[in-house]
Amino acid sequence: MLVFFGVIFFIALTLAVILERRARNRQELEVLKRVYSGFILIPWILSFTLFVNGKLDSQKNLIYHPTTVVSRYSMTGIVRGTRRIFVRSWREGQKIERLAVDADDYDRFHDGDAVNVAVEPGALGIPWYYGIYRRVGS
Repeated sequence: MLVFFGVIFFIALTLAVILERRARNRQELEVLKRVYSGFILIPWILSFTLFVNGKLDSQKNLIYHPTTVVSRYSMTGIVRGTRRIFVRSWREGQKIERLAVDADDYDRFHDGDAVNVAVEPGALGIPWYYGIYRRVGS
């Protein structure tokens, strides 16, 4: 999702540069100005859609996918580090799912652990990762 937002940002930035150059050369701007104005609203609309998708979703719809931890990844940073747990995918056509986790979950799970990954279907049909839990009985 962030990559998509980044692409939209750089398209809008490119349009802004083109508009500025055309304005300096006193060329036609009206069509490009309208296209540029449309790009300003797209990230806000997409952000609102994602917010509504998660906010209106009830936790009664959790779907648990049994899987196994393949590996872990931690990258420390100045402000805070990024921690990911890689698990075998439950989706067709995917081999691995990369799950962002907090420090507690990162320390709790290790390679080979049997886990359940909770996924919400989303109020607007956009599924989202809810959490990772130790599989009962393992």
